[in-house]
Amino acid sequence: MSLNTQSLQPVINFLWTVADDVLVNTYQKGKYKDVILPMVVIRRLDLLLEPTKEQVLKTFNEYKSKLQNLDSLLTNSKHGSGLAFYNTSKFTLKKLLDDPKNLRSNFENYLNGFSENVQDIIKQFKFRNEIETLDEADILFSLIEKFCSPKVELHPDKLPPLAMGYVYEDLVRRFNEENNEEAGEHFTPREIIDLMTHLVFLPVKDKIKQGTYLIYDPCVGSGGMLTIAKNFLLNPDGLIKSNATVHLYGQESTPFIYATCKSDMLIKGEDPDKIAYGSTLSAYGFDKDLKFDFMLTNPPYGKTWAPDKKALGVGPKGAIIDKRFMLKGSYKEEAVTSRVNDGQLMFVLHMLSKMKDTELGSRIASVHNGSALFTGDAGQGESEIRKYIIENDLLEAIVALPNDMFYNTGIPTYIFLFTNRKAKNRKGKIQLINASGEEFTFKMRKNLGSKRVEYKPEHIDLITKLCLEFKETEDSLIFDNEEFGYAQITVYRPLKDEKGNIITDSKGKPKPDPQLKDTENIPLKEDIQEFFEREVLPFAPDAWWEKKDTKIGYEINFAKYFYKHKPPRSLEEITAEIIEIEKETENLLKDIVE
Repeated sequence: MSLNTQSLQPVINFLWTVADDVLVNTYQKGKYKDVILPMVVIRRLDLLLEPTKEQVLKTFNEYKSKLQNLDSLLTNSKHGSGLAFYNTSKFTLKKLLDDPKNLRSNFENYLNGFSENVQDIIKQFKFRNEIETLDEADILFSLIEKFCSPKVELHPDKLPPLAMGYVYEDLVRRFNEENNEEAGEHFTPREIIDLMTHLVFLPVKDKIKQGTYLIYDPCVGSGGMLTIAKNFLLNPDGLIKSNATVHLYGQESTPFIYATCKSDMLIKGEDPDKIAYGSTLSAYGFDKDLKFDFMLTNPPYGKTWAPDKKALGVGPKGAIIDKRFMLKGSYKEEAVTSRVNDGQLMFVLHMLSKMKDTELGSRIASVHNGSALFTGDAGQGESEIRKYIIENDLLEAIVALPNDMFYNTGIPTYIFLFTNRKAKNRKGKIQLINASGEEFTFKMRKNLGSKRVEYKPEHIDLITKLCLEFKETEDSLIFDNEEFGYAQITVYRPLKDEKGNIITDSKGKPKPDPQLKDTENIPLKEDIQEFFEREVLPFAPDAWWEKKDTKIGYEINFAKYFYKHKPPRSLEEITAEIIEIEKETENLLKDIVE
């Protein structure tokens, strides 16, 4: 499904205007979301329930004293709402406006009438906390009246969940900008998700025409990745046209974003219980043995995971013993972790632990910044994670995205593709695709935050083609896994006394001078001793290295492989520019003096 985001601007602008018109003297702009977002959800649920209101009330009143649990009756299409939720209050939002004097108590009665699955959504929004403030400021009536206005169409038939997800997230971006918060924590541009679905599903499209598949996002946000992924897989007019059964799973730690996602799952007829609340790293919300076929995510990067690390440290002396982070072949006996100020690679380890050991295996697309490529020295957490991934042949490809693609940052970002079932021609190989050049991007007429460029469908098709064809071109390079590994050796120099004599130990071996100790990183494809003799001994004839101290590290210097030399400008060109600047300066000085 293509989405014309510009067509949604009137809805976004109207909702922002509601906030400015109604809440302006009562709430700071950064707090608008505490009212606007839950009201959007409530209105959408309200619109869906309006047609069956009388039927639900009739069934409720008839059976409330006869049956303890009315859920099955009140949700079926014959006696109830025909939806996964209902409301047993006699009110709708519009009917609340008929009795302004009792509005607060009636509104609370209306909220209390929702089914339990909606009560959890209202609870996570913490919306009941706002009712007193709205009532005391005498703006509750105006707020409800605005949301019932025909000027804004929030019905899911007119504004489907995919479009509503964009509206939610754009509002979140605006609200967070008022607080100088990180909007990108929740917001992934739709064309990036579209590209991710192409890269995840198309390589195995002939294998997923039938069957049952579980799609998972451990940082689900408002659910956009799950929605687009399922639509891409099942769309009868799409590239795959699968007849499979698909179940969507996700987890979100921000309460109001979780509530937003869960409400949309209700509206779409998905199972809302498959959206878990809490931190994926320390409070994983599903059975530990549950595995997934496809995973897509944009985990937070440059954000601390210190609370998770503390919560996970339940072993002896606070050690992490969670099996998701215990990697075979690492230098450590304990769990391997990234530095505490950036947990993005921890989410990767979590997803890798959720891969299925089936004929199809699992495929993952995950968005990261450059830190995931190179942060961490040999033996340190990030390098150990890359070592585990690459030595187990789990990394299929990395796609470099353009700068200024995201809403809150202009830094370089990358899509990592992982799979535990590589195609035969890809085994032992990693493909790097540089999709950051001008030929891959379209410059937007109007910026959205830091977002200045976007992918059009033809760009997505071009990038997908590069990936599927798996050939070397100017923008697609293919390397052996070992290309990104290196052996880090410690270079020792002898300790000498004041006279320049080498000091030895009891066995007659030279003692190393701690002040002269150094390290060298040697590509895995090179012989260490040959490198040492060529690059070290000519400058330090008394140096030595020891095999037992050698560590294997991995990093991916993406820019190195796609660097294009730009020749310096000619002397004539520079001279002409200087002369022109001097002329402008002289005229400016003349104007100032006169």
